[in-house]
Amino acid sequence: MSETRSQVLIVEDEAQIRHFVRLALEADGCVVQEAGRLADGLLIAGAGAIDLVVLDLGLPDGDGIDFIRAYRGWSDGPVLILSARTEERHKIDALDAGADDYLTKPFGVGELRARVRALMRRRQRPGGEASPLLEFGDIVVDLAKRQVWRKGEAVHLTPIEYRLLAMMVSHPGQVLTQRRLLAEIWGASYIESSHYLRVYVGHLRQKLEDDPAQPRHFLTETGVGYRFQTGT
Repeated sequence: MSETRSQVLIVEDEAQIRHFVRLALEADGCVVQEAGRLADGLLIAGAGAIDLVVLDLGLPDGDGIDFIRAYRGWSDGPVLILSARTEERHKIDALDAGADDYLTKPFGVGELRARVRALMRRRQRPGGEASPLLEFGDIVVDLAKRQVWRKGEAVHLTPIEYRLLAMMVSHPGQVLTQRRLLAEIWGASYIESSHYLRVYVGHLRQKLEDDPAQPRHFLTETGVGYRFQTGT
């Protein structure tokens, strides 16, 4: 067990939900601070070393999007959104503003804790980035040499396929929105061309998944984007 306990800030105006989340995270060994307002949350976040923020979007003194934008001015620490807003545009706006993951209310304690653990694993990597040599399943990706192997055999990827793979594996566990992926891989003029993304994610699944129809690593977040995960 790590000697250093993760410092988590919950910014949520409903006391009952704050209490529920606090108990769940303390059970995983986290040290938890709470805020019921946007301004108070920013004060706490700016005053100490926070490893992760659990954030509601609907706060009495402002929108959680404003918190994310302010927080990103000095911290790249993970932000997990907990919100009753279910429309895809709200999820996309939060993720594009700098949130790392989005969990819709109501949610289960098991999923909450699993999402937090995944974000904290990313936080523990130096710089929050993937190692130059990454293994998942029977795949090995060497980001330094720009090479990919499957079961010891070299896998040919086109330049766009490789760029998409490199971006996804460099953000394990993080939801990457369609707009962000399109802008990074194809350019800002392609942010509405989601069909390109579907095609190329399909190519990666065909080349790197055991069962492309039931992917384990290149996962779809319906209406929002994609998530790469190393495990099952």
